[in-house]
Amino acid sequence: MMKEEKLVLKDICKSFGEKDVLNKISLDVCAGEHVTVLGPSGCGKSTMMNILTGILPADSGTVDVQGKVGYMQQKDLLLPWKTCLENVILPDLLAGVSKEEATKRAMPFFKEFQLDGFEQNYPREMSGGMRQRASFLRTFLSCGDILLLDEPFGAVDSITRGNLQQWLIDVTARLGLTIFMITHDIDEAILLSDRIYVLSDKPAAIRDEIIVDFSTEEKKDRLFDPAFLEIKKRILEDLM
Repeated sequence: MMKEEKLVLKDICKSFGEKDVLNKISLDVCAGEHVTVLGPSGCGKSTMMNILTGILPADSGTVDVQGKVGYMQQKDLLLPWKTCLENVILPDLLAGVSKEEATKRAMPFFKEFQLDGFEQNYPREMSGGMRQRASFLRTFLSCGDILLLDEPFGAVDSITRGNLQQWLIDVTARLGLTIFMITHDIDEAILLSDRIYVLSDKPAAIRDEIIVDFSTEEKKDRLFDPAFLEIKKRILEDLM
């Protein structure tokens, strides 16, 4: 049985003036998948994300999105004068939902996102990891269908990043999330993804598509599987 395609890019091209950035990018994301686009810094990954969200138009090609999209950028972008709860429910308030209803909808997820007890804290009173989880919760509540993650853990230290990666594996499995992520962190891509698209340098084109199929039952055990190094070697060769 074929999975439902939630997001499809077909032959996307984009240039800025005479500089070609994206060259016939085609990819897809199915329901419940975590798909990652991996490529060198500055190769056009964020441009692709901006096209997906409608911030930028493609010069040619098609974008098909089935469902509502939430976009989480590298920085948490929490408003410093609002509490954690107020930041999380902000998209609902802007959409016309009452504060009471938005709060009622959000509160059950604070424990799932390891934020219970911090609802009334301001961002300055929260750790970097907590702020990222709050940003993730806000994105999740604003979409419910497809989460677009742009280097989501790039702004935190390596220990916090590792903890957030393990947390994301767990919460993705429990909530059945569909995730499209861009990164230049090879280990992160292998650890989190079901499939990886490897981009060339500019103008970016799809150089490889890798199905991340491990013998280990749980994603968090991938780091200790010999297949991890095989995939990493393949990606490094793709990027050379």
